Amino acid sequence: MNVFEYAMQMELDGKAYYEEAATKVDEPELKKILLEIAGDEQKHYILFKSMKDGNDVEYVESEASTIFESVKNIFVKLKEENKDFSFPNDAKSLWEQARDVEKKAEEFYRAEAEKLDNAKNAAILHKIADEEHRHWVTMENVINFIDKPNQWLEDGEWRDLDS
Repeated sequence: MNVFEYAMQMELDGKAYYEEAATKVDEPELKKILLEIAGDEQKHYILFKSMKDGNDVEYVESEASTIFESVKNIFVKLKEENKDFSFPNDAKSLWEQARDVEKKAEEFYRAEAEKLDNAKNAAILHKIADEEHRHWVTMENVINFIDKPNQWLEDGEWRDLDS
């Protein structure tokens, strides 16, 4: 199995995980985050499939993940609504598992990019790794929100959502 086949499977597994996780989340705002990330994983799959098939692939910045903008908008809206939140005891584990998977994916894509002879494909792998990093940051912020939702919203500068 080459790097692109492996990456395709990782992305399909991630998409399935996020879609399944969205069915287990009660808060519509958090559900929206999971479904947007599932959509990002589908985009990654399509890129990797095209690369595997030997096509000349371009990473199109306008099609890059918009997860940070979405998350900021969601949390600004939550702050404006000023509602109380409570989460089931196991809610955090879903996000922690996703965070860990995103970190491993980022590391894998960066390592594999260094092994490629094709500079263009290596650059695309680094761009996808950047998107996986944004997913990781998103997960970290959601975990912090689950830990202390009202305090997190009050303190919310969301500075990590710019990197």
